[in-house]
Amino acid sequence: MGKKADEALEITLEELPNYLRANHAAYMEIGDSLLYLTDANDIYWRAQDTAVINEKGHYTDCSELVPTVAEFMDLPVWKGGAIKGLFGAAKFYASVKE
Repeated sequence: MGKKADEALEITLEELPNYLRANHAAYMEIGDSLLYLTDANDIYWRAQDTAVINEKGHYTDCSELVPTVAEFMDLPVWKGGAIKGLFGAAKFYASVKE
């Protein structure tokens, strides 16, 4: 889990899947929520709610695990909406390793 970069990414919806594959994670700011979009051991993809920390000190999953980025883009992650549908209202940030 990295830290949210200060500057928003300038990225298109078409570029986002490749960005996630190459960088393994990004933050998605939508409404008053901040989600962490990440892979799990380079195998599965999930969204996590940064406002809810579990007993291990990690963000809590707020989506199902899916095996491909393509499926992940269509997966409901926030209030029933998928990344594809929410993209225009969201800001994305790099996940910076500390």
